[in-house]
Amino acid sequence: MRRGKRRRDHFWREAKRWGYRSRASFKLIQINERFGVIREGYKVLDLGASPGGWLQVAKEIVGDRGTVIGVDILPIDPIEGVFTLKMDMRRPELVDRIMELTGGEKLDTVLSDASPNLSGNWSLDHARSIDLARTALRVSENLLKRGGNFVVKVFQGDMYNEFFEEVSDRFRFTKAYTPRASRKESAEIYVVGKELQI
Repeated sequence: MRRGKRRRDHFWREAKRWGYRSRASFKLIQINERFGVIREGYKVLDLGASPGGWLQVAKEIVGDRGTVIGVDILPIDPIEGVFTLKMDMRRPELVDRIMELTGGEKLDTVLSDASPNLSGNWSLDHARSIDLARTALRVSENLLKRGGNFVVKVFQGDMYNEFFEEVSDRFRFTKAYTPRASRKESAEIYVVGKELQI
């Protein structure tokens, strides 16, 4: 987005006003208003969390009784009361690291707003997006308590329907949703799974 256009972007301006690290914070706010995937006291994991906009929102919602953990291969500047790990979410030791931070307790919600590095080749970018989303789904299967919630961003394309069915097979309720804060030109969509059944 060109600088001048960004200055006119409502959610970019609002993020600055509210002290959020990215306009994406409003996507999670809108998702949560619609689906209630995060509540006070929840244990929440955010995959692909840099720069931390979703972590800020999650921490505000869970409060002092909750736990928020962010994971990214990029560094995340500290956020008071939030744990962060600089590591690839595909690493097999991730599950053990998260369980150490929660004292062995499983999570209420797993989030992922992760995006692949865009190549400009749409088929490749879509496939990479689905691969990241499947990784997040596998992590959620290992870390969510039964009845837990899952939110993941994917790019729409020919592999999307199959991935949506994979989420549907695991959660009692599954819905695709595009928050108002998503840019109109974006092909992103969020798959929301509620109440893990496995």
